[in-house]
Amino acid sequence: MNKIRTKVLLYFLAFVLLFNLVSYSIYYSSSQIVSEYHSSFERFLLFNEITQQSTQVYEKINAYVVEKDAMFIEEYTDIKKRLQENNQKLTAEAVTGINKQELEKYQRMIRNLLFESDVTIAAVQLHNVDQYTSHAKEVRNISSYILESTLQLLNLELADYHMFYQEMTDRQHSFKWFTINLFTSTLMFGLLAAVWFSRGLTNPLMKLSKAAKEVSEGKFDGPPISLKTNDEVKILSDSFEDMRNNIKKLILEIKEKSELDKLLKELELKHLQNQINPHFLFNTLNTISRMAYLEDATVTSRLIQSVSTLLRSSLGDINKTVSLREETKVVKEYFHIQKTRFAERIQFQTDIDESCLDVQIPTLTLQPLVENAFIHGVEEREEGGTIGLKIYRDPQKDQIIVEVSDNGKGMNDSTRQQILSKQEIDLQEEHSGHSTGIGLRNVIKRLELVYKERVLDIESEENRGTTIKIKLPIKKEVIA
Repeated sequence: MNKIRTKVLLYFLAFVLLFNLVSYSIYYSSSQIVSEYHSSFERFLLFNEITQQSTQVYEKINAYVVEKDAMFIEEYTDIKKRLQENNQKLTAEAVTGINKQELEKYQRMIRNLLFESDVTIAAVQLHNVDQYTSHAKEVRNISSYILESTLQLLNLELADYHMFYQEMTDRQHSFKWFTINLFTSTLMFGLLAAVWFSRGLTNPLMKLSKAAKEVSEGKFDGPPISLKTNDEVKILSDSFEDMRNNIKKLILEIKEKSELDKLLKELELKHLQNQINPHFLFNTLNTISRMAYLEDATVTSRLIQSVSTLLRSSLGDINKTVSLREETKVVKEYFHIQKTRFAERIQFQTDIDESCLDVQIPTLTLQPLVENAFIHGVEEREEGGTIGLKIYRDPQKDQIIVEVSDNGKGMNDSTRQQILSKQEIDLQEEHSGHSTGIGLRNVIKRLELVYKERVLDIESEENRGTTIKIKLPIKKEVIA
């Protein structure tokens, strides 16, 4: 993917490189001119210094011949050393405009000057008057030749410098136009690159903003955005297209769901219109219970009270929480109803730790489990059916354990896994036969919503009964 940042960096680097190329070419040309000028000026100074040193050599030799003072030898030695160094510089310098033979002749005169000077000093020290007089004259003559040769060499150097100056002027004029053309082309390239880059960035954004405006106006059927770029704007446009399509699908789903909800509400209204008011039924049961008691029909009165308690519990808010004490009370009333109905066919056993009954739990949790054990476990047995309720504390895990067990037909592992899974099932089939209309899956789902984890487990084998175990964390707050 070509990121916008990468494009910007590439354009910037290209412009910087071009600018640096121009700057370096200007710097290089100027440096070359300055270097040539500096070399020429250094040669002028070198020739001038050699001429002065040659004259000084003759002066010191002549002074020593006349006065015989060793001080002049020391001064001569210092001048000789500097003159030899300058003579070597002539060889190292690329002297332009001077014939190589002329230069070698000039250097040979300098060496002869120093040689004759040394011979003169030696003759003076040997007191050989004729010899040092002759060599002193030779030193004077060579010094004069060096002066004349220096003037000739300087004339040649000046002639060459005049040519160099003319060439430098022409080059400067050409370089001026080169710089102007290069600056103009660089400016044009920068402008074209800026226009091309801005169009490549703004045109897709304009298409995207136009499509976004259509969406804000509720128009979801606009033409798809097609971009040839392969950068963040392309990703943004693709994401926008996905969002627009998802919104269209969502609107259709909302419309369909709205129509379905409307139908369900109409059906619910018709159902309620055909239903007896449950509170009227509850009040009627209380009235019948009191009349049975007044007529000394205590068994009937007790049974009606159990039904009334169960009805009161089922009519309450399904989302509220109650204590285990209230839940066990409802279970015991359900036990009483079924015991009255089936007599000795069914046995109910309880083992409850009273210290555990203050823990809060979602309402209508235990009674549906007990009823499930009755309907699917022991109802078909002719005798010996047993349902148990056990509540105890597990101090090691800091939990309250609630067990609902039966010795019924049990279930295989596949059925157990299906019940514990989140797979959709037929709610009408699950609720069939339940007095409160609440089945096992309903209880499992509500417990998971409240505790944010699975706290219910099932242990069962075919023909060996079933045990449903709920592990309630003591310290965890239950939110209705």
